Amino acid sequence: MKNDHYPFINLPLHYPYDALEPFIDVKTMELHHERHLQTYINNLNEVLKTRPQLQKLSLTQLIRSAPRLPRELQTAIRNNAGGVYNHRFFFDGLENSSARQPSGSLAAAIDSRFGSYDNFRELFKTAALSVFGSGYAWLTADRGRLSIVTSPNQNSPIEQGLCPILAIDVWEHSYYLKHYNVRADYISDWLNVINWEMAEKNYLACTARAMSLRELQNTEPDD
Repeated sequence: MKNDHYPFINLPLHYPYDALEPFIDVKTMELHHERHLQTYINNLNEVLKTRPQLQKLSLTQLIRSAPRLPRELQTAIRNNAGGVYNHRFFFDGLENSSARQPSGSLAAAIDSRFGSYDNFRELFKTAALSVFGSGYAWLTADRGRLSIVTSPNQNSPIEQGLCPILAIDVWEHSYYLKHYNVRADYISDWLNVINWEMAEKNYLACTARAMSLRELQNTEPDD
Protein backbone atom coordinates (compact mmCIF):
# COMPACT_ATOMS: atom_id res chain seq x y z
CA MET A 1 0.00 0.00 0.00
CA LYS A 2 1.51 3.32 -1.08
CA ASN A 3 -0.81 5.94 0.47
CA ASP A 4 0.53 8.95 -1.42
CA HIS A 5 -2.63 11.07 -1.13
CA TYR A 6 -4.98 12.38 1.54
CA PRO A 7 -6.09 10.94 3.89
CA PHE A 8 -2.69 9.75 5.02
CA ILE A 9 -2.29 6.77 7.34
CA ASN A 10 0.64 5.36 9.26
CA LEU A 11 1.83 2.47 7.14
CA PRO A 12 3.39 -0.49 8.96
CA LEU A 13 7.14 -0.90 8.75
CA HIS A 14 8.48 -3.76 6.64
CA TYR A 15 10.29 -5.15 9.71
CA PRO A 16 9.44 -5.56 13.43
CA TYR A 17 10.47 -2.86 15.88
CA ASP A 18 13.22 -5.03 17.36
CA ALA A 19 14.76 -5.86 13.97
CA LEU A 20 17.50 -3.23 14.23
CA GLU A 21 18.80 -4.28 17.64
CA PRO A 22 21.41 -3.75 18.99
CA PHE A 23 22.07 -0.70 16.80
CA ILE A 24 18.69 1.01 17.19
CA ASP A 25 16.67 -0.08 20.21
CA VAL A 26 13.14 -1.40 20.04
CA LYS A 27 11.59 1.31 22.24
CA THR A 28 13.02 4.10 20.12
CA MET A 29 11.66 2.47 16.96
CA GLU A 30 8.25 1.99 18.51
CA LEU A 31 7.96 5.58 19.77
CA HIS A 32 9.50 7.05 16.62
CA HIS A 33 7.02 5.29 14.34
CA GLU A 34 3.86 5.15 16.45
CA ARG A 35 4.11 8.55 18.13
CA HIS A 36 6.35 10.93 16.18
CA LEU A 37 5.41 9.91 12.64
CA GLN A 38 1.77 9.52 13.63
CA THR A 39 1.72 13.10 14.89
CA TYR A 40 2.92 14.43 11.53
CA ILE A 41 0.28 12.34 9.76
CA ASN A 42 -2.46 13.63 12.06
CA ASN A 43 -1.33 17.24 11.63
CA LEU A 44 -1.10 16.93 7.83
CA ASN A 45 -4.58 15.45 7.58
CA GLU A 46 -5.90 18.26 9.77
CA VAL A 47 -4.34 20.90 7.50
CA LEU A 48 -5.75 19.26 4.36
CA LYS A 49 -9.25 18.29 5.50
CA THR A 50 -10.85 21.62 4.51
CA ARG A 51 -8.70 22.16 1.40
CA PRO A 52 -9.94 19.84 -1.38
CA GLN A 53 -7.55 21.30 -3.97
CA LEU A 54 -4.55 20.32 -1.89
CA GLN A 55 -6.04 16.88 -1.23
CA LYS A 56 -5.53 16.10 -4.92
CA LEU A 57 -1.77 16.52 -4.63
CA SER A 58 0.57 13.65 -3.81
CA LEU A 59 2.87 13.85 -0.82
CA THR A 60 5.84 14.89 -2.95
CA GLN A 61 3.73 17.40 -4.87
CA LEU A 62 2.66 18.97 -1.58
CA ILE A 63 6.30 19.40 -0.54
CA ARG A 64 7.38 20.83 -3.89
CA SER A 65 4.45 23.22 -3.96
CA ALA A 66 4.97 24.53 -0.41
CA PRO A 67 6.99 27.65 -1.43
CA ARG A 68 4.16 28.73 -3.74
CA LEU A 69 1.36 28.31 -1.23
CA PRO A 70 -0.19 31.15 0.78
CA ARG A 71 2.12 32.21 3.58
CA GLU A 72 -0.12 30.80 6.33
CA LEU A 73 0.10 27.33 4.72
CA GLN A 74 3.76 27.19 3.77
CA THR A 75 5.15 26.25 7.17
CA ALA A 76 2.36 23.80 8.00
CA ILE A 77 2.78 21.92 4.72
CA ARG A 78 6.59 21.98 4.75
CA ASN A 79 6.75 20.75 8.35
CA ASN A 80 4.03 18.10 8.23
CA ALA A 81 4.21 16.81 4.66
CA GLY A 82 7.98 16.86 5.05
CA GLY A 83 7.67 15.05 8.37
CA VAL A 84 5.66 12.26 6.77
CA TYR A 85 7.87 11.95 3.68
CA ASN A 86 11.19 12.18 5.56
CA HIS A 87 10.20 9.66 8.22
CA ARG A 88 8.88 7.17 5.69
CA PHE A 89 12.06 7.51 3.64
CA PHE A 90 14.24 7.10 6.74
CA PHE A 91 12.38 4.01 7.97
CA ASP A 92 12.35 2.38 4.52
CA GLY A 93 16.11 2.87 4.36
CA LEU A 94 16.83 0.68 7.39
CA GLU A 95 17.60 -3.04 7.55
CA ASN A 96 19.71 -5.22 9.82
CA SER A 97 21.46 -7.45 7.31
CA SER A 98 24.92 -8.77 6.60
CA ALA A 99 25.34 -6.23 3.78
CA ARG A 100 27.18 -3.44 5.57
CA GLN A 101 28.25 -1.50 2.48
CA PRO A 102 26.89 -0.76 -0.99
CA SER A 103 27.32 -2.89 -4.07
CA GLY A 104 26.53 -2.58 -7.74
CA SER A 105 25.99 0.75 -9.46
CA LEU A 106 25.75 2.76 -6.25
CA ALA A 107 29.04 1.39 -4.93
CA ALA A 108 30.76 2.37 -8.17
CA ALA A 109 29.22 5.84 -8.04
CA ILE A 110 30.29 6.34 -4.41
CA ASP A 111 33.87 5.28 -5.23
CA SER A 112 33.92 7.62 -8.23
CA ARG A 113 32.49 10.61 -6.37
CA PHE A 114 34.06 10.25 -2.92
CA GLY A 115 37.15 8.16 -3.58
CA SER A 116 36.09 5.15 -1.50
CA TYR A 117 33.30 3.92 0.71
CA ASP A 118 35.40 4.67 3.80
CA ASN A 119 35.79 8.30 2.67
CA PHE A 120 32.05 8.49 2.05
CA ARG A 121 31.35 7.21 5.57
CA GLU A 122 33.55 9.90 7.13
CA LEU A 123 32.09 12.69 4.99
CA PHE A 124 28.55 11.57 5.70
CA LYS A 125 29.17 11.29 9.42
CA THR A 126 30.69 14.79 9.45
CA ALA A 127 27.65 16.16 7.64
CA ALA A 128 25.22 14.46 10.04
CA LEU A 129 27.15 15.81 13.03
CA SER A 130 27.07 19.31 11.53
CA VAL A 131 23.27 19.59 11.64
CA PHE A 132 22.52 22.22 14.28
CA GLY A 133 19.58 21.06 16.36
CA SER A 134 17.12 18.89 14.47
CA GLY A 135 17.24 17.73 10.86
CA TYR A 136 18.61 15.16 8.45
CA ALA A 137 21.67 14.26 6.42
CA TRP A 138 21.07 12.85 2.94
CA LEU A 139 22.86 11.18 0.09
CA THR A 140 21.22 12.63 -3.01
CA ALA A 141 21.64 12.67 -6.76
CA ASP A 142 21.41 15.77 -8.92
CA ARG A 143 21.35 14.88 -12.64
CA GLY A 144 23.15 11.69 -11.68
CA ARG A 145 25.87 13.36 -9.57
CA LEU A 146 26.01 12.26 -5.93
CA SER A 147 26.03 14.84 -3.14
CA ILE A 148 25.85 14.77 0.64
CA VAL A 149 23.46 17.45 1.88
CA THR A 150 21.74 18.35 5.13
CA SER A 151 18.31 19.80 5.83
CA PRO A 152 16.94 21.47 8.97
CA ASN A 153 13.80 20.38 10.79
CA GLN A 154 11.51 18.52 8.35
CA ASN A 155 12.70 20.27 5.19
CA SER A 156 13.29 17.85 2.34
CA PRO A 157 15.83 17.94 -0.51
CA ILE A 158 13.08 17.18 -3.03
CA GLU A 159 12.04 20.83 -2.58
CA GLN A 160 15.32 21.74 -4.33
CA GLY A 161 14.84 19.14 -7.06
CA LEU A 162 17.36 16.70 -5.56
CA CYS A 163 16.70 12.97 -5.70
CA PRO A 164 17.17 11.23 -2.31
CA ILE A 165 19.06 7.95 -2.06
CA LEU A 166 19.44 7.50 1.69
CA ALA A 167 18.89 9.58 4.83
CA ILE A 168 19.59 9.66 8.54
CA ASP A 169 17.21 11.35 10.95
CA VAL A 170 19.26 13.23 13.56
CA TRP A 171 16.41 14.60 15.63
CA GLU A 172 17.17 13.65 19.25
CA HIS A 173 14.07 11.44 19.46
CA SER A 174 15.83 9.14 16.96
CA TYR A 175 18.56 8.19 19.40
CA TYR A 176 18.19 9.72 22.87
CA LEU A 177 16.87 6.65 24.69
CA LYS A 178 19.94 4.60 23.71
CA HIS A 179 22.69 7.12 23.02
CA TYR A 180 21.56 10.05 25.18
CA ASN A 181 23.15 13.17 23.65
CA VAL A 182 26.00 11.37 21.86
CA ARG A 183 24.90 11.75 18.24
CA ALA A 184 28.21 10.41 16.91
CA ASP A 185 27.59 6.97 18.44
CA TYR A 186 24.10 6.86 16.95
CA ILE A 187 25.45 7.72 13.49
CA SER A 188 28.06 4.97 13.79
CA ASP A 189 25.32 2.48 14.71
CA TRP A 190 23.04 3.72 11.90
CA LEU A 191 25.80 3.01 9.38
CA ASN A 192 25.38 -0.68 10.31
CA VAL A 193 21.67 -0.80 9.46
CA ILE A 194 21.50 0.98 6.12
CA ASN A 195 19.28 -0.88 3.67
CA TRP A 196 21.75 -0.87 0.79
CA GLU A 197 19.40 -2.81 -1.46
CA MET A 198 16.84 -0.02 -1.11
CA ALA A 199 19.55 2.62 -1.60
CA GLU A 200 20.59 0.90 -4.83
CA LYS A 201 16.99 0.95 -6.07
CA ASN A 202 16.71 4.62 -5.17
CA TYR A 203 19.96 5.40 -7.00
CA LEU A 204 18.88 3.56 -10.13
CA ALA A 205 15.53 5.39 -10.07
CA CYS A 206 17.38 8.71 -9.70
CA THR A 207 19.69 7.98 -12.63
CA ALA A 208 16.77 6.82 -14.78
CA ARG A 209 14.92 10.04 -14.02
CA ALA A 210 18.00 12.10 -14.86
CA MET A 211 18.38 10.31 -18.19
CA SER A 212 14.71 10.92 -19.01
CA LEU A 213 15.10 14.61 -18.25
CA ARG A 214 18.20 14.86 -20.45
CA GLU A 215 16.42 13.11 -23.31
CA LEU A 216 13.45 15.44 -22.92
CA GLN A 217 15.70 18.51 -22.95
CA ASN A 218 17.55 17.26 -26.03
CA THR A 219 14.38 16.61 -27.98
CA GLU A 220 13.67 19.45 -30.37
CA PRO A 221 10.06 20.27 -31.20
CA ASP A 222 8.75 19.47 -34.67
CA ASP A 223 8.48 22.38 -37.07
